[in-house]
Amino acid sequence: MEPPPGFENKFGLKVCRLEKALYGLKQSPRAWFDRFTKFIKKQGFNQAQADHTLFMKFSGKGEIAILIVYVDDIILTGNYHTETKRLKDKLAHEFEIK
Repeated sequence: MEPPPGFENKFGLKVCRLEKALYGLKQSPRAWFDRFTKFIKKQGFNQAQADHTLFMKFSGKGEIAILIVYVDDIILTGNYHTETKRLKDKLAHEFEIK
């Protein structure tokens, strides 16, 4: 790693202190997960107490939609097909999805 172009080195030292992480802030994943959790709960999903990355939504007909988050991946499954389709559309509108 080299100091950025135009960096004035008055002391002849090759040591710099970084003010933040090079590839984003260390709290960024937590901030993203908090935003995601708020969004999912607003969609009517309940967060599991035993695993905070697991969210579920039940219909009145016994159908279930299950969503689990791992790092930046999401698995959405279940037999509550109208809800899974609706949530996919909402997620695509709210977040950048590949």
